[in-house]
Amino acid sequence: MYFINERRGIIIIKKNSDATSPCFIIAEAGVNHNGDLHLAKKLIDAAKESGADAVKFQTFKAENLVSLQAEKAPYQIKNTGASESQYDMIKALELSDDEFCELKNYAEEKKIIFLSTPFDHQSADFLDELGISLLKIPSGEITNIPLIEHIGKKKKPVILSTGMSTLGEVEEAIEALKIRGTTAITLLHCTTSYPAPIESVNLAAMETLHCAFKLPVGYSDHTEGITIPIAAVALGACVIEKHFTLDKNLLGPDHKASLEPNELKAMVKAIRTVELAMGDGIKLPTKAEKENINVGRKSLVAKIDIKAGEILKEGDISVKRPGNGIPPKYFDELIGKKANKNILYDEQIRWEDIYE
Repeated sequence: MYFINERRGIIIIKKNSDATSPCFIIAEAGVNHNGDLHLAKKLIDAAKESGADAVKFQTFKAENLVSLQAEKAPYQIKNTGASESQYDMIKALELSDDEFCELKNYAEEKKIIFLSTPFDHQSADFLDELGISLLKIPSGEITNIPLIEHIGKKKKPVILSTGMSTLGEVEEAIEALKIRGTTAITLLHCTTSYPAPIESVNLAAMETLHCAFKLPVGYSDHTEGITIPIAAVALGACVIEKHFTLDKNLLGPDHKASLEPNELKAMVKAIRTVELAMGDGIKLPTKAEKENINVGRKSLVAKIDIKAGEILKEGDISVKRPGNGIPPKYFDELIGKKANKNILYDEQIRWEDIYE
């Protein structure tokens, strides 16, 4: 179940109504199970251990996803070699419907939200029937309007990744969802490169997306390390998606650009720390600061011994700690006032010590 809360002027997806952590963190297992159900369950375990809100896989039928003639991407060739076609590689990473059912049940037992990205109509229908809480549209499908409209008809919350796209293409995808009845849409800024060069990230585009479409915006990260997703949260990302694996040295297209479990856990912890630091934006002394106000601030004190009846001059007054007396901003108001008692050197001047 998902609820809508307001945070820094944007709507965010929450996993429960009283959650205090505004950022929804998706541990992207993707195809890093290598087609092995046992490995997939271990990924769920690692996602749960990390503190992520959800674990996400990818659901597809190879024959519906790639043609027999499709070439591998350069990063896929680098990570898996050129001896097999993209179709053969994808086919080996496919899980059956029964295996997805088992994974969803396993995730529910572990009390972590189970998600998966559909890449075709059949897979979208299957995930809908499986009872997935929301549907994720990957960057590669953002121009696949027939699939987007098909997903839109299901009227479930949608997370739409925007890698490789123009603002116009994002707009077309949003309209395709809305025209079919889906209005709960979250956009993910993304750079579709594995790994993504830091200079290509363009985190400022999150604000562009939010201003253009008035929708909640998050970030799907493909950079190395955890620095950039943490920065995205500080900039207001309401969703973070990050690939992870059990071992970067495993054979497969995405392992090299993924976090290992200890890194994923560190990312989640850092994001939650940043969230605590963000606060509510109201500028007031915090509880921790209040006990330091008197120690850190200053008051008006006598710079010399001042006798009763003397008129206070500028040279008679100094500004020193602690700050539990007359604040320094009233310095000029004391000039010309008459002391009604003796005020000793270094003694705080009180309002009752002076009169007109």
